[in-house]
This record gives sequence, C-alpha cells and structure tokens, in this order.
Amino acid sequence: MKRISSSYLQAERTVLRLLHGRETRTRLTQIHAYFLRHGLDQSNQVLAHFVSVCGSLNRMPHAARVFAQAQYPNVILFNAMIKGHSLCGPFERCLDLFSAMKGRGIWPDEYTFAPLLKSCSSLGDLRLGRGLHRDVLVAGFVRFASIQIGLVELYAGCAEIGDAQKVFDEMLHREVIVWNLMVRGFCRAGDVEMGLEIFRRMSERNVASWNTIFSCLGQSGRDREALELFDEMRKQGFEPDEVTVVSLLPVCARLGAVDAGQQIESYAESSRLLNDFISVGNAVIDFYCKSGDMEASMRKFREMPRKNVVSFNTMITGMAFNGKDRQGVKLFEEMATEGVIPNDVTFVGVLTCCSHTGMVDRARELFASMSMDHQIEPKLEHYGCMVDLLGRSGCVREAFDLIRKMPMTPNAALWGSVLSACRTHGDKELAELTVKELINLEPWNSGNYVLLSNLYAEAGRWDEVEKVRVQMRGRCVHKVAGYSAVG
Repeated sequence: MKRISSSYLQAERTVLRLLHGRETRTRLTQIHAYFLRHGLDQSNQVLAHFVSVCGSLNRMPHAARVFAQAQYPNVILFNAMIKGHSLCGPFERCLDLFSAMKGRGIWPDEYTFAPLLKSCSSLGDLRLGRGLHRDVLVAGFVRFASIQIGLVELYAGCAEIGDAQKVFDEMLHREVIVWNLMVRGFCRAGDVEMGLEIFRRMSERNVASWNTIFSCLGQSGRDREALELFDEMRKQGFEPDEVTVVSLLPVCARLGAVDAGQQIESYAESSRLLNDFISVGNAVIDFYCKSGDMEASMRKFREMPRKNVVSFNTMITGMAFNGKDRQGVKLFEEMATEGVIPNDVTFVGVLTCCSHTGMVDRARELFASMSMDHQIEPKLEHYGCMVDLLGRSGCVREAFDLIRKMPMTPNAALWGSVLSACRTHGDKELAELTVKELINLEPWNSGNYVLLSNLYAEAGRWDEVEKVRVQMRGRCVHKVAGYSAVG
C-alpha cells in the first residue's frame, strides 16, 4: 500500500479549510491552483468538497472542468456533482452523471437519489422519476427521510397527489418541508380546500408554510382569506420575509386594501427587506401602480438602492395603465443611461404608452429597434400594440400590411382591431378584406359572416350577400340570435 506523506495530508487539510472559509467565493480559482500544485487533483475527498462549494456558489461549469480531470471518481464525488447540478442545473446533467456512474460499476448510495429526484421534479419528468422510485425500492433506501421528501416533491410537483399522499402516509417522521410540499401539491392539483386542511393540521410551521398557503390562496382568487391568514401569522409571532411581502402585496392591490398594503410596505422598510431585496421594491411599486397612486410608486422607484429590468417594466406598464404614457416613454429612455437592458416585456409597455398617446413615429422606431438593436424578435403582443396604434392613428393600410407580414399566425383580436379602425376611418374596401381574413381564421363564427353580409348590403351588392348566405349553409354555420343581416 502506498504511504501518504504528512505534507500531502497537511496540504489536504489546508485546502479543506480554505474551501470552507469566509473568502471562498473570491478565492476559488486560487484554491484550485493550490491543490493542483500540491498534487491533490486526484483526491476524491478534496474534489468532492470543491464541487460542493461550486454548487453552493452556482459555479458548476468550474466544477465540471475539475470533475472531467478525475481519473477514478468515487460515489462521493459523483454525488457532489449530481447534487450541484440539482441545485444549479442543467438538471438533465444529473441523469447523465447517474448513467455514467453506473457505467463505471459504481453503485449509488442513499445520498445519490435525493438530488436525482429533485432534478426530475424540476424537469417535471414523471416517467424518469417513477423509474428512480423503482431503483430506490430495489436498493432498499426508501426509508431515508431525504429520499421520501424527494418522492413527495416529485409527485406533488407533477400533480400526482395520490402517489404523494401514499409516500407521505408511510413516513414515520414528517418534517415541516414535507407538509409544505403536500399543501402546495393539493393546491396545484386544484384542491385548495384539502391544501388548507393539511395546513391546519400542521403541528409545526415555519415562514415557508405561511408563504405557501398565501401563494396558493392568491392563485386561486381567495385573496381575502390570504389576508386574514396573514393577520393570524403575525398574531402567532412569525416574522414575514421577502417572499411573504412579494406574495401579499398583489393580494392587497387586487382587493383594493390600500391600508393593509401600506402596513406591509412599512414593515418591509423597517425590517430592511425593502433595501435588501429588489423583488420587494418591485412588489411595492407594483402595488402602488395597481392602486392608482403613481406619485407614491415613482417615489418608491426613485428610492430603490438597486433596480433591475423588472423595476423599469413595472413602472412603464403602470404608467401605461394610469394615463402617464409620455412619462413611460421617457422612463424607457432613462433605462439606457442606467445601463439596464430592456426585454420583450419592456417593449410591450413602452409601445402601449406610444399607442395611448398616438406617438406613431416613435413607436415605429422602437419596434424596429427591437430586432436591430436588442436582438429581440417581436411577439404577438408587440404586433398587437403596433396594429392598435396604427389603426387608431388612421394608418389602416399599414396595420393591415403589418399583420400580413407577421412571421406567426395572427389571431382574431388583431384582425378585429383592424376592422374597428376600418369602420372608424370609413375604409370599406379594407374592411371587406379584413372580414374575409376573420372568416378564414374562424370559419365557425357566424358573426363574421354577418359582418361581411352587412358590408355588401350597405354597398348594394346583393349578389354577394346571397353568396355569403350560401357559404354559411355550405359550412353548416347558423346565425346566432342577436346578429342581423340586411336583406
């Protein structure tokens, strides 16, 4: 047996101490260089610790380069790589590593399966998850708590709540995390009442438990119950965190509960959540935008120590829906000076602002800049904004041509917008073409045939009116009560 020198062991201890020190994040490359220099590049213990730290710092590409140089990786090193990718992605890599591990004849242990199940849950891959469940049963690891939690997370996340319940019922000790998963699973499966019942049955809760039920109730339109439970949470001595604030402020906005929203904002400010988390600041400005208080929203926006593209998007969209459209366009221009790169949501907001104010030339410039300057391919929503603006401004032919040139199939709302503009501006020729496009898109919709028939009747084209009626009969389309055709 090869004898390990004391200097080797000392170097190994030094690396492990450095890996778990305060400055690891900034010294990762130097630590890597140190263990290479001291011949520790094949120490599975060192490599496993290094990979684990990379996973916690979201530096898995660096971990992958180190792992690739390992000649004889063991189960501990494979587990570290699988766990790192289960946290940081790509999640498919976990399954590739599992296959490579088995290909080397390395048998998984109890620490292998929990991150694999988490990856399947993140991917929403129920088939692979069930396969792993079978492997767990064969290996005899089904009683390990981390694996049971992974199975509950997989099945609850995939809305297979019956399977999740079965694993849950078999657990001898249920931690708070697994109760939270069951609450979320029932709500995701549409059974909010059962989710609430599970929540009520919990003997122990944490802040995540409350956040889970707030989110579930909010998504189910049960906003008032969410706000009532928030009062209960505070009475029980739980301190809200940033997720609580971000979950409840939209609830307050939808309910018009301005006082409650302001109290939550006040707490976020006094607890420094507002200062420490951009997501909280974004939730606050969104709350004020949706409450119609643009002055307060802008004040909070200006006070934010850090902003991201969501911050600007929230304000620009808020301005578009609160009659501050020109300010919205100006704020878009301010993004460049602050070094914030717009995304597709930004352009929906600013184009809506342009539409409301009739800024046709500016909208054309912005629309063109999406692909030319920002490499953002316009989506249906962007075309919708442009068509609406052009139609409002009397550029009906341009709106019609823009729809025709779209790379995706236009929907009825777009053609309906053009038709409305045709009526407003008296373009009967284009209205006829537009209604024909609507008929091609919705051949079952009797209202479109009635519109075309009426257009022909107004122009005295009675032969065409009769052709429309024949077309309707041929396609077995029946006029809906409430529509009327002339003639």
